[in-house]
Amino acid sequence: MIHKTAKNEIRVRIHERIRQKLRGTAAKPRLAVYRSVAHIYAQVIDDNRGRTLVSASSVDKGTKGGPAGSGGNVAAAKTIGKLVAERAREKGIKQVVFDRGGYRYHGRVKALADAARAAGLEF
Repeated sequence: MIHKTAKNEIRVRIHERIRQKLRGTAAKPRLAVYRSVAHIYAQVIDDNRGRTLVSASSVDKGTKGGPAGSGGNVAAAKTIGKLVAERAREKGIKQVVFDRGGYRYHGRVKALADAARAAGLEF
């Protein structure tokens, strides 16, 4: 019998391989992205302490139903990228390591990263 591997299983394997190479520190935390069909989430994480320093998502009260509409589109990803960058800058975080979460650097993931860069984060 032929077993077809699910797309999410492949993504998880890729993400585990990426995480072996990436590590967020207090000086340069990790910007992790997770996307579902309906929403997109971003967290800035210090892996040494195991703490989330900043987070933003399309589920948040301030972003839900905003000008970008639902969280499953590029416009919402840009809004979340800008928001997470602003929150990180308020906490004094200027540089991050980008963790694409096993997703291709395309579409919503790329839009989030570009918006975060434009808002002042360096990676």
